Parts: sequence; structure tokens; C-alpha cells
Amino acid sequence: MLIRTVMVALRRPYTFVVMALLVLIVGPLTALRTPTDIFPEIRIPVIAVAWQYTGLPPDQMAGRISTVFQRLLTASVNDIEHIESNTYPGVGVVKIFFQPGVDIAVANAQITAASQVALRQMPAGIQPPVILNYNAATVPILQLALSGEGLSEQQLFDLGMNTVRTPAIPECCSAM
Repeated sequence: MLIRTVMVALRRPYTFVVMALLVLIVGPLTALRTPTDIFPEIRIPVIAVAWQYTGLPPDQMAGRISTVFQRLLTASVNDIEHIESNTYPGVGVVKIFFQPGVDIAVANAQITAASQVALRQMPAGIQPPVILNYNAATVPILQLALSGEGLSEQQLFDLGMNTVRTPAIPECCSAM
């Protein structure tokens, strides 16, 4: 294969000279026009809805709260790509992933309206959910686990929040 390429290059030298000039010109132009970023913006709109009902085990949170809300979402909210749900004791978190380019303000309004309708079908005394907008670029990129002999869970939490996390915030962002 290499010998054939050399033979063609010897027979058609102008073709290879033109190709070399094209690579020489187009290569740097492409490199200069290519946008670069350490953390590129990923535009996958997501809204998380957190329901809280103290005392309900995870299986009942899923059956009585998360599933009812998800069914309502599929019927009343536009441009949903997929829905994920996690339930914990007393807490249900439903993440709604939307199609790229969706108007997140409209989606947020539709989810807020759906959650108000869902409140009437849920157990008595449940509070309205916490609704959080975020996208894939706002998800943390680093998780840290702490352990220590002789330290309680509360002491480890305090150590992590006050000693490890606080200095990690850049000075430019600490006023925000």
C-alpha cells in the first residue's frame, strides 16, 4: 500500500503539493475557529421536583407520590425526553429531562401547575414540592468522602462543610 502511494505521488506531484498546501492552510484556520472551554456548556435542561412527606417509607413514597406525579407529568408537560425518580424515607425526587432547546420557563410553569394539581391527589398534609432548574453543566464534578477514627458523623460533616468545602470556593465567586 505504501509503495502504491509513493508511485502515485511520483506520477502526480502537483496533486500532493496542492493537498499539502490545503492541509497547511485549512489546519490552522480550523484550530483557531474551534471553540474551546475547560468545562463546555452542556445544554440538557433538567428540572428536579422534590416531594417530602415525613414518615412514609420509600415504597409508599414511590406508589403514593412519585408515580402519581409522573403519570400527571406525562399527560400535561410538553417536550419530556425521559423521567427519573428516586425515593427515600420521607422524600421522593423526580427528575424531568427535556428535549434540547426547550423553553425551560414554559416547562417550569407546566411542572408547577402539574404539581398543584397533583397535591389534590396526594395524602393529606403534604406540602408543595421544591422545584429546581438545572442543566448538566451545573452537576458537581467531584465528590469527596470523609472518614475518621473517633469522629462522629456530625463532626465529619462539620469538618467537610467548614474546612474542606469553604476554601474550595474561588474568591471571584464567594460574593455570589
